[in-house]
Amino acid sequence: MPKVVDHQARRVQIADAVQALITEQGLDRVTMARTAATAGVSVGHVQHYFPTKDEMLLFTHERVVQKTLDRVSALRDRAARQQLPIRDVVAEGLAEWLPADPRRRSAHRVALAFVGRTVDNPRLARAHAETGRLIRSMLATAIQNGKECGEVPHDTDPALTALELHSLAEGLALQLGSDPDATAASAALAVVTARVQTAFPGHCRQYERPAG
Repeated sequence: MPKVVDHQARRVQIADAVQALITEQGLDRVTMARTAATAGVSVGHVQHYFPTKDEMLLFTHERVVQKTLDRVSALRDRAARQQLPIRDVVAEGLAEWLPADPRRRSAHRVALAFVGRTVDNPRLARAHAETGRLIRSMLATAIQNGKECGEVPHDTDPALTALELHSLAEGLALQLGSDPDATAASAALAVVTARVQTAFPGHCRQYERPAG
């Protein structure tokens, strides 16, 4: 009976090797040979799934982003179960993009490597732009939901506030990327929490029981 090959698992195996190399040594050290050695496969195996370095980087970046989005989704699910205000989900969700611990620093290094390659690769540039639009769309939805439940003032522009929060998180991520000090990380998280609190100053009514 022929062996069934899980192609997605093979791609993930290679992507994890790329992320490990970027995290430990930087993008310049990512080659087909080093990736193959780190993943424990042959060079031909790597080239079969990813003919170019940029294709490896694209898939690795997509995987890192998806893992972060999955954690944000888990936050939303937990908030619904625990009846937490939307501001808590937004603050914790934005914090997932900050390199405040080894896991998030690894993801951030992949993101920086990816952004650097977007200058010369239109396909990577489009993927980067799509990721940004998705994050801002999720933030805008949370802000609109906040308006409907009473946490956010009615005159708030969801798109503009989403852009501001996203830009704040990206800027802080860059700062932490160059200064991964525990104090700096704590300060960055405090800044995000304070700004989200300003955007969501009200009380959420969605969990209140009707009177009577």
